[in-house]
This record gives sequence, structure tokens and C-alpha cells, in this order.
Amino acid sequence: MNELDEFRLKAYESSALYKEKMKKYHDQKIDKREFVVGDLVLLFNSRLRLFPGKLKSKWTGPFRVTQVFPHGAVELENKEGTRFKVNGQRIKVYLGKSESVQEVIEAYYLDEV
Repeated sequence: MNELDEFRLKAYESSALYKEKMKKYHDQKIDKREFVVGDLVLLFNSRLRLFPGKLKSKWTGPFRVTQVFPHGAVELENKEGTRFKVNGQRIKVYLGKSESVQEVIEAYYLDEV
């Protein structure tokens, strides 16, 4: 083996070690979230970047958990009864009461004053 091949082999090994360490660090930072059927949750809206707004919340909901699948998938149900599946990493527990949820009745725009 020549010197260049040894250098490539060493670079490959150090790259593999780096990837292994970074995966371990990343996995430590992931929150393990456990949901139970009947929980109220909020869903992260990743499409909000298309319509930027400083005061717009990126979380929508609340939704009710109807089923929990293995590997983190969760089935949610909205107020109308429509069910859909989402990744469990995109939801968080809703801490408010279901009676306190109100819809926006009227919107005020500052440029209309």
C-alpha cells in the first residue's frame, strides 16, 4: 500500500468515528414524547414560512389523539371529526382546556385605520 492509500483509509476511519459521535449526540437531544389516546395536542405548521408573519403562531390545534402507532406515528382528529396521521415529532401536548379554545371572530388590520 502506498502513502496515499493509507491516508485515504485513515480519513475514512476518522469520518466514520465522527459520524458515530454526531449520531449519538443528536439522539440524546431528541425528546422522547409519549402520547395517550384522548390527549389534546398542537400540530407544528411547517408551511407557515410561505406566509411569514411575526405574530403568527406556528402551532395549530388542539387536536385529539385517536391512535398511537409504533415508531412515533400518531393519528389525530380535529373538531369536525376528520382523522389524519402525523409524525409524533411534529406535535406537542396542549396544556389548555378544551373549553377555552375560541376561534378568531374578527381580524383588525392596521392599514385600514
